[in-house]
Amino acid sequence: MKSFIPFVEQEGYREIVKIGQDTRYIGFGLLNLSNGQKFKGATEDKEVALVILSGKCDVKAGDLKFSGLGGRKDVFSGKATAIYLPVDTEYEVEKVLDTKLEIAVVSASAEKKYAPFVVRPEDISVSRRGTTNCRRYLHEILAGNVQGKVDRIIVGEILSYKGNWGSYPPHKHDKYNPPVETEMEEIYHFKIAPKEGFGVQLIYNDDLSVREAYFVKDGDTAIIREGYHPVAVAPGFRIYYLWAMAGPYGRHIMSKEDHGIVSILK
Repeated sequence: MKSFIPFVEQEGYREIVKIGQDTRYIGFGLLNLSNGQKFKGATEDKEVALVILSGKCDVKAGDLKFSGLGGRKDVFSGKATAIYLPVDTEYEVEKVLDTKLEIAVVSASAEKKYAPFVVRPEDISVSRRGTTNCRRYLHEILAGNVQGKVDRIIVGEILSYKGNWGSYPPHKHDKYNPPVETEMEEIYHFKIAPKEGFGVQLIYNDDLSVREAYFVKDGDTAIIREGYHPVAVAPGFRIYYLWAMAGPYGRHIMSKEDHGIVSILK
């Protein structure tokens, strides 16, 4: 089963990780629209987060309309805007202004239905993680800040310092072992600045029956079903990754790191 999907440039919507085929709980796709283009979709039995990576758009969700959302040039230029869409919701995305519109479409298997809402840049909690050469910033988009407003979905962003490690010290969340660890599938979607750079995604478990390393370029995507999953970027370059999670035991994440037990959601 594939764990790494290289970037393919494509206009319109591209499904990259399919629930029920590649994963059990979490899915991912990219939406790229040019001037005047619209995209119509339906969440069906999933809850969906539309995370605006760049550009500006209007979104209709059922009878609601959210206008003028987004506006950042790229993921390194400011905090995200996101739209939460519950199960059984038809929606439409329309590009506005002469800017590149790219949206990460994150989906999660869901049972409860909540109301649509927008997460604006001022709603996003930012914290600095790590020291020395593993410094990065964590942006919580749909994390602890939306508890009680969503079912399973968890979404955030990591922005590293140049040449640093992320998701470090290594941690994992593939077993239900409270309060140390809970079971979650995760997806990473990467951007690198400048684009000529590269990073490395490692995935491994305790007995090394899983022992994988991937050469990461701008626009690539990784699926983390099990194991530890640290990320590094080459000196002189920054790496960004959208992280999206869902699992069978709710939204509270505990993971065991080298320095003890930590709660990823604050």
